[in-house]
Amino acid sequence: MTGVPVHLRVNGSSATITVEPRMTLADALREELRLTGTHLGCEHGVCGACTVIVDGLAVRACLMLGVQAEGREVITVEGLGDVAHLGPLQRAFRKHHALQCGFCTAGILTTAHALLMEEPNAGEDRIREVISGNLCRCTGYLPIIAAIIEARDAYREMQREAAQ
Repeated sequence: MTGVPVHLRVNGSSATITVEPRMTLADALREELRLTGTHLGCEHGVCGACTVIVDGLAVRACLMLGVQAEGREVITVEGLGDVAHLGPLQRAFRKHHALQCGFCTAGILTTAHALLMEEPNAGEDRIREVISGNLCRCTGYLPIIAAIIEARDAYREMQREAAQ
């Protein structure tokens, strides 16, 4: 097969990748852009480990083809902050010890980021509902939920600043 060029924005930067038509977005991010924070678990869209944000929506990158990302804005866990400047969710996860093995963490962070960008006042029940599609076998979810609740204030502030 012949590769197809795909032009997209990833974590705020323009990128062009060449992918086989059947390559998933998860594989394209990992293999072509070396963004290995996007994890592959079940590869059936069930576990949520591969969740990224595409045009503001949390999507399973294992279910989306790389060619479908043409012209889209993609945010991976690497786009939420870096070691020197952690994002609000990352800081809250660290504070609340909301990760153990870390395999699910990237997917949960991107899922929660998409939620709080859309609904910065999301209540605990809504948070539980949204992250219910992300499987974590280590934490029991309580520290994850506490971290997301704590991060809401920062997202409310970001929304206020954006409105001004």
